[in-house]
Amino acid sequence: MIVGIRGLGLIGGSFEKAFIERGDRALNLKGADASLISSCDLIIVALPPLMVAPWIREHAADFKPGALITDVAGVKRVVLSELEETAKRANWTYIGGHPMAGKERCGYAMSDAKLYKGASMILTPYEWTPSEKVEELKSLMLSIGFARVVVTTPEHHDEMIAYTSQLAHVVSSAYVQDPIATGHMGFSAGSFQDMTRVAVVEADIWNDLFLSNKDDLSIVLGRLIERLTTFKRAIDSSDSETLKALLKEGKRIKELSK
Repeated sequence: MIVGIRGLGLIGGSFEKAFIERGDRALNLKGADASLISSCDLIIVALPPLMVAPWIREHAADFKPGALITDVAGVKRVVLSELEETAKRANWTYIGGHPMAGKERCGYAMSDAKLYKGASMILTPYEWTPSEKVEELKSLMLSIGFARVVVTTPEHHDEMIAYTSQLAHVVSSAYVQDPIATGHMGFSAGSFQDMTRVAVVEADIWNDLFLSNKDDLSIVLGRLIERLTTFKRAIDSSDSETLKALLKEGKRIKELSK
């Protein structure tokens, strides 16, 4: 099959290499004309989230009838709402996508055909999307190494991603901004590395992700602040019983989530 990819950074480049490894032909759609776009059976739009819908609308008339169109944006409600009217009228199928894989460093040079091996792929179809097209895209994702494909609503996606991804990036960034952080050498080990790994971000992209999902992110951030405040109060008052109870509860929940 012919796979077109718009945006050959880490994620788009890894899709390109994974499909080539599978035996498919992959095309770079940056600056591509209508004839090249119309040859693609699958198109993956790996642009920053606020650029996905405009690019798809711009080329809506160029897509091959029956083609599958997906994206990799880390927020889904804003993208799907902007594309719904276009997608309803189309003779191709758009299904929102979000691969749960990545690296600390971005760019095509960091891309890897094996990036998706064992990872999850999230798909967010519309309620009216034909189930056979969802299954088709699901099979394609599994064929390049994804271990599982989760099909959900854009609302549930954004709620969960606010907690599992976006909140972690906020916490990591805030954590490394402590005034003594730069003196960590010789005093840090695995815990510090785990907490700071995702502080290395592209500010423009993550700004758009945070603000496009600000309602869900604000909720989980508020709950975290409340829990941290409870920890602080227990520590300030030397409340050993409360502190031990909090630590035991965290351990219990973590062990349940393995």
